[in-house]
Amino acid sequence: MGRPSVAEARRRQIFEATIRCLASSGLTGATLDGIAAEAGMARGHVRHFAGNREDILTGAARLLYFGEIPGPTAQPAAADRSSSFLPPAVTTIDAALDWLFGAFAEPGPENIAALAFVDAARTIESVRDVIVAAYRSSELELQELLARAAPSASRDEIARTAYSLLAMALGNVFLSDVEVSPERTEQARRTAEVAVAALAASVAGNREGDHAQE
Repeated sequence: MGRPSVAEARRRQIFEATIRCLASSGLTGATLDGIAAEAGMARGHVRHFAGNREDILTGAARLLYFGEIPGPTAQPAAADRSSSFLPPAVTTIDAALDWLFGAFAEPGPENIAALAFVDAARTIESVRDVIVAAYRSSELELQELLARAAPSASRDEIARTAYSLLAMALGNVFLSDVEVSPERTEQARRTAEVAVAALAASVAGNREGDHAQE
C-alpha cells in the first residue's frame, strides 16, 4: 500500500481536528478559525485542502461514521453494508448487543461529536446524508443479524425488532450525554434482549401452530 498523499494527510489532520472541536466546543465552536487552530494550520490552508465549513463538517462526519478520508470529489453517502457503524467483528446479534450497549454506549468525545453532527444535519444536507446512511445501514445490518438468528421470522418482524434495537441504543447514548447511568444502560440492554427473545419465541410459536394444524 502506498503512502497517503500530502493532500490526504492534511485532510485527515483537518477532519480529526474538526471532530475534536465538536467534542470540546460543540457545533458553534467548530468555525474555520477554531478548526484551523485545533489543526495547527493556517485558515487559508484549511480551506485549500478541505474546502468550506460545510465541506469540512461533511468530511469529518464521514471520517467519524465511515472511517474514511473522502477526497474533494467524494460521492454522496449511500446506505449500504459498508456504511454501517457496527464494527466488522460484529457477526452475530449477541455481539451486536454487546457492542451497542458496551463500547458504543460509553461516554466519550466521539459520542459528543456525533451529537454535534446531528445538530449540523438539521441545516447541512450533506451531513444529514452521512448520518442517515450510517444509521439506516446499521439498521439493515441488524436486520441481517436477526435474520440469521431467527431465519423463519417474517421481514416485518425482523424490521420492527431491528429498528427497536437501534432506537434503544441511540436513545441510551443520547441520555448518557446528559447523565451517565450504567444502570440505565443495563436496563436498555435487558430490554433489547427481551425484544430479540420475543422474536425467537414468535417464530417458535408459529412453528408449533403449523405442526398443530398438520
